[in-house]
Amino acid sequence: MKLHRSLVEAVIYALQQIFQENRQADKVIEYVLKSNKKWGARDRGFIAENVYEIVRWWRKLNVDGNFPSPSGEGSGMGLFWQVFANWLIINKIELPKWIEFDRINAAKILKNYEEGLKIRKIRESIPDWLDEIGEKELGNNWDAELHALNQQAPVILRTNTLQMSRNQLQDYLSAIGIETETVADLPEALILKKRTNVFSTELFKQGNFEVQDAGSQYIAPFLDVDAGMRVVDACAGAGGKTLHLAALMQNKGRIISMDVEEWKLQELKRRAKRNNVQNVETRLIEPKTIKRMKDSADRLLLDVPCSGLGVLRRNPDAKWKLKPEFIENIKKTQYEILSNYSQILKKGGKMVYATCSILPSESEEQVQRFLKESPNQWKFIDEKRVSPAKDGFDGFYMALLEKL
Repeated sequence: MKLHRSLVEAVIYALQQIFQENRQADKVIEYVLKSNKKWGARDRGFIAENVYEIVRWWRKLNVDGNFPSPSGEGSGMGLFWQVFANWLIINKIELPKWIEFDRINAAKILKNYEEGLKIRKIRESIPDWLDEIGEKELGNNWDAELHALNQQAPVILRTNTLQMSRNQLQDYLSAIGIETETVADLPEALILKKRTNVFSTELFKQGNFEVQDAGSQYIAPFLDVDAGMRVVDACAGAGGKTLHLAALMQNKGRIISMDVEEWKLQELKRRAKRNNVQNVETRLIEPKTIKRMKDSADRLLLDVPCSGLGVLRRNPDAKWKLKPEFIENIKKTQYEILSNYSQILKKGGKMVYATCSILPSESEEQVQRFLKESPNQWKFIDEKRVSPAKDGFDGFYMALLEKL
């Protein structure tokens, strides 16, 4: 395998930006890939794949403890060259005869690497504190979930059924050389057999599909919506689930999509326009917004902020930037949202509380506490846990409650 210096330098630069400048991996890669228009698909793939995989396995690559920590400590680009050299050696790729690799001791690296594989938190490349929390909350299931979260995530599409059926989309994609597979219990989902840039296709630009993991695609149907209802997506973000709800409602009724950040709602509007969604209203959450909406919704979706531990496959840098105190604080925020926003729902209406976390303390336990502290006000209907280890998708939790 011949390594091109310009591509390796791009990987080194991206790693430095992620770890020392504390920038988000996906934003860094997007910036780097746009920096040289001469790079072809293979070049771009090399950069993206190597950056993501090195970030994912950062601790396992730290075979002699001499690298910058994920908190951004350490200095000098030479340290990142060392990381990249270890990555090549471990993957049995010959090092180029470049000055940066002059003093690399391959035998020592491999020996230390083999020793590290005996320790779970090194083998699976996670911080000590996260390994402790995972084992505490998931017990014997932690090993399997952790291993699954370190696998590369597949690309999964959700058909926009306002415009075409899944079978039609599959046929159209096949006609342009993109082969897909269906998912048994998700009627709009298609899994790409081979990773490709679907965003450049006319099918995407015309709003015929969105990229959305299968785990996330379970949530909107779980809310049990019908055409004509008044639905509130109270933590809408950029609107992936809003768009799914609109399709399930056949563009009828009304969806009020809310968030505390205006830029996310602007992105939602842009996506809704592309998807031919016409029943969505965006609303910025301000101090009195929730109180003014009391008893107004037939359905309420609370896809609350969380640790994001269920989507580490897609965001491997998050495990290095997360802190235990953040998780403790976000659990308080989750419960405040659940307690306060639930008043938006009419009596007899239904609500889904959802997270993209694998931790019960952010999910099942929050719902159990809510029901216990609101006796005779809510009826528990159902819950679903999507497991990376068992289902092969991102980790999600959702609970359906009815207001009495």
